[in-house]
Amino acid sequence: MKQEIKIFFTALMFYTRIPCPKNITHDSDILNKATRYFSLIGWIVGMLSFLAYIIGATLFNHSLGILFSLITGVLATGALHEDGLSDVSDGFGGGWTKEKILDIMKDSRIGVFGTISLVFLFLLKFIVLRDLLIKYENWLFIMLIFISYHSLARLTSINIVFNSKYTREDEKSKAKPVAKSYTSKEIIGVYFFGLVPLIFLVFLNLSFAIVLLPLFLLYLLSKRYFEKWLDGYTGDCLGAVEQLAECVCLLFFLFLWNYI
Repeated sequence: MKQEIKIFFTALMFYTRIPCPKNITHDSDILNKATRYFSLIGWIVGMLSFLAYIIGATLFNHSLGILFSLITGVLATGALHEDGLSDVSDGFGGGWTKEKILDIMKDSRIGVFGTISLVFLFLLKFIVLRDLLIKYENWLFIMLIFISYHSLARLTSINIVFNSKYTREDEKSKAKPVAKSYTSKEIIGVYFFGLVPLIFLVFLNLSFAIVLLPLFLLYLLSKRYFEKWLDGYTGDCLGAVEQLAECVCLLFFLFLWNYI
């Protein structure tokens, strides 16, 4: 039990900015095992974002509540995944070879493609959440939506680790938490924590289960694209897929409300 607690706090330390016990280290073996709690981190970030939304919407208005939820998500993770999306956008937008793409991606400066991607990302999230959440009056339902889209996005992203290889053989990348090996415990843990919130949504509306189809398609296309250009994945690639998966989830939930 003590070992599992240590593994959980390792995941919390690497994937968020939430304070952790001082005895948690940067051991690479523990980080690989911490993958099993990656989707659970989505529960935590989703819950914090939900609370920020409720407080903002109650004290001010619906739009400010959504803005507060987005800010909370960024602060909770230290913009870890957003940084990955911007780096991937810059890398693939400005590079035409594997070496050039990787060089651009490890540059700490943000470029035009990265900036544009973040503007569109937050604009899309804000608009979809604004139109989506105003349709639901049940706070429990809204909480499940927040937790689900965060946990499912992390499940989609980490699947690339399970079915591809880490591409930076020289290890010359920015210091980002990247799991490079796994066991059955990691797979079971990620899927359990990733799917449980969705299962509760399915109990309320069976149609929510269909979200797994576009997420699976996103995983397949992303994996194929990264392997074509990079022969594998990097930490930035995982962050980019996580952010895209969040958008896919939210867009599907809005589509579900409007047409199903």
